[in-house]
Amino acid sequence: MAKNLVIVESPAKAKTIEKFLGKDFKVESSFGHIADLPSKELGVDVEGDFDPKYEVSTDKKALVKKLKALAKKAETVWLASDEDREGEAIAWHLAESLELDKAKTKRIVFHEITKSAIQKAVENPRTIDYDLVDAQQARRVLDRIVGYELSPVLWRKVKGGLSAGRVQSVSVRLIVEREREINDFKPEASYKVDAEFTTTEGVSFKARLPKAFSTKKEAQDFLNKNADAKFNVGDLTQKPAKKSPAAPFTTSTLQQEASRKLYFSVSKTMTMAQRLYEAGLITYMRTDSVNLSDEARKGAKNEIVSAYGKEFAQERNYKGKSKGAQEAHEAIRPTDFATHSVNIDRDQARLYDLIWKRAIASQMSDAKLERTNVKIDANTHNENFTANGEVIKFEGFLKVYLEGTDDEDLEQEGMLPAMKVGETLLNKYITATERFTRAPYRYTEASLVKKLEELGIGRPSTYAPTISTIQNRNYVEKGSVDGVERDYTQLVLEDGSVKDNTLTEKVGSDKGKLVPTDIGMIVTDFLVNHFESILDYNFTAKVEDEFDDIAEGKQDWKKMMKSFYTKFHPVVEDVRENADRESGERILGEDPKTGKQVSVRLGKFGPMVQMGTVDDEEKPTFASLGPDQQLGTITYEEAMDLFKLPKALGQYKGEEVEVNNGRFGPYVKYGKKFISLAPGQDPLSVEMDDAIELIKEKEIADAPIYEYKGHGVTKGKGRFGPFIKWNDLFINVNKKYDWDNLTNAEIEELIDAKIQKEIDKVVHNWEEEGIRVEKARWGRHNILKGKTKIELPKTVDAAALTLEEVKDIIEKNAPKKKTKKSAAKKKPAAKKKTTTKKK
Repeated sequence: MAKNLVIVESPAKAKTIEKFLGKDFKVESSFGHIADLPSKELGVDVEGDFDPKYEVSTDKKALVKKLKALAKKAETVWLASDEDREGEAIAWHLAESLELDKAKTKRIVFHEITKSAIQKAVENPRTIDYDLVDAQQARRVLDRIVGYELSPVLWRKVKGGLSAGRVQSVSVRLIVEREREINDFKPEASYKVDAEFTTTEGVSFKARLPKAFSTKKEAQDFLNKNADAKFNVGDLTQKPAKKSPAAPFTTSTLQQEASRKLYFSVSKTMTMAQRLYEAGLITYMRTDSVNLSDEARKGAKNEIVSAYGKEFAQERNYKGKSKGAQEAHEAIRPTDFATHSVNIDRDQARLYDLIWKRAIASQMSDAKLERTNVKIDANTHNENFTANGEVIKFEGFLKVYLEGTDDEDLEQEGMLPAMKVGETLLNKYITATERFTRAPYRYTEASLVKKLEELGIGRPSTYAPTISTIQNRNYVEKGSVDGVERDYTQLVLEDGSVKDNTLTEKVGSDKGKLVPTDIGMIVTDFLVNHFESILDYNFTAKVEDEFDDIAEGKQDWKKMMKSFYTKFHPVVEDVRENADRESGERILGEDPKTGKQVSVRLGKFGPMVQMGTVDDEEKPTFASLGPDQQLGTITYEEAMDLFKLPKALGQYKGEEVEVNNGRFGPYVKYGKKFISLAPGQDPLSVEMDDAIELIKEKEIADAPIYEYKGHGVTKGKGRFGPFIKWNDLFINVNKKYDWDNLTNAEIEELIDAKIQKEIDKVVHNWEEEGIRVEKARWGRHNILKGKTKIELPKTVDAAALTLEEVKDIIEKNAPKKKTKKSAAKKKPAAKKKTTTKKK
């Protein structure tokens, strides 16, 4: 038995660390948190001293029992969870739940998983930092109170099943406010003037007039002034300049740059970074720090000198700008600068490459530039055209890396030809192009992270889960707007005459940007109206500062909690009792035929148009909004069109055909089949011929392409790519096969492989009970009974489960039946509320 038990958070990390420690060390994983607040109750003593009630979750009890047994046999237990507040809390929960003896328990931390870092940590153990633990407790408890008290208010006043959170709700507010800025924006037109000139050497270059004209007439008059003009170089200046590298990555800058350059979502970036860290390839990926250790700077310098030359190296220290930077970690960097690239999973390799380049560039020399500015005179007016150019004299860090930007309008400067003052220039053309001011950009995941960091909201560990949460809860979705075409005017002066052209451009394309849903906007409005302080950006940032003070031992977390709760709870009670319901209702007008009111609002099944009110003699009629329509922007005409659906088209092969709008877009219904329309296609424009064409295409797509073992094989394309379907099995067809030209032998091969896979994944099959245990993704297992599916944690040994144990798990996870309260029981509750209110 090993003398030393080391407990880390993840099994991947355990495997890596075990390589560096000798036979006297056994490394085990806690699989993240082992204890948390209970899931079905508040779990915080708000009436008393705000003590949290932590409990070991059911799926972790067997693991805790195992770790407790190992800890008792070990001479020393080393708690090696991550070097942040959450990691400190995990170490504390382990110490408490395993009932560890303080005398034989040591806490170690490291920001990289390398042999030297692990050995150094073992040589320099410490005790659990209870200030960090308290800071994490404060965050967990405050967020639990906010969510637990606000969510039921939303169920009662807006819609069932909603939730609120301190950081998540503020994030949604940012996105909602940006959307309203965009909707309220009125574009203004102006005319920007560009020209192309040629030097006496015959080399062309482009120039621009610094000012714009507000009207077409002004632009036209200016072009006419240039019709017979002679041009020459009026002034030419050349100045040396330099460009410095960006600091190495923090969590937020890594998320932003991976989004710009690799098109990763924030959550994907963190998943890939976690794997690189656990494999010992990069330092800890949750950090606010831009610092590099002395050892890292020396390692970078050696590699720069070796790979690029002495003149490319320049050792640098950086200072962070983010509010309330957390613990003194390093920036994110490779653990070994000599490793330029890694031969692993493609996406992990691409992220490593980005991290390596950013970190190595941060220790390289400035790029030396020469910037040229040219002013061009005309003999017919006093306006000057200008041209700017940039020449790189010494690459410096640009040899490796250039930071990306979120500015979609940024233009790169190029080189200019050699010129001298007084030189005659020949004009090739001058254009005056109508350009419109642009609405603010919608947030991307990365630019939202940047904004949250600027406001001091959240910390490195919170960005990815926050952004995932607001999308999973349907408050925000990734935009799928292709944009619309818009005409604009371009005046062209060429060969002495001005031509007037009308051109077309596509504007408003916002694919992948964050767009608030109707429910996101309604919830935000309700929370801002009734809980302004919770949704206030300064309040949310101030709370983060208080967490930082707790982490530094400057503030008592329970006093902070009492101060917050005594102000927060009475507001919740008042809103619960007195606030009106919120449905986002907008009255659009009246139906000209019946005189009934036409409005839009949030209904039980989503946003809808309502014709009539509950006070009318006849019941109101309803129509669902299309997926691209919103309560806040839909027009009266668009709303009235929705009442024309479903639109009956006729019969085809004895089945009724109609077109309608659904939750996932417009479709044609043919018998029991639903056929989606093309993106952007107006369902009201669909006629019978169009529907028949879609039906025939669907029939061809659904027709069997082969028969195997008595069942037809069909082809299709779904969310995860091309597939074939056989005997109710969906079988993905990977790139190894030519999906358009599958042979019969390949079809059989795919089906046989799938059948074998289905057999292999069954761990237990109790047919009489209708219960199976099967392998699932990521090394997990599922229990299946009828339509019930229960995912087992990785810590459970699925192969060792007995039928009785499985039945017990099913019973514990079964949803509780709702029992109706009797009328007699309701009356006292009502009285109690009235009494409370009077108090």
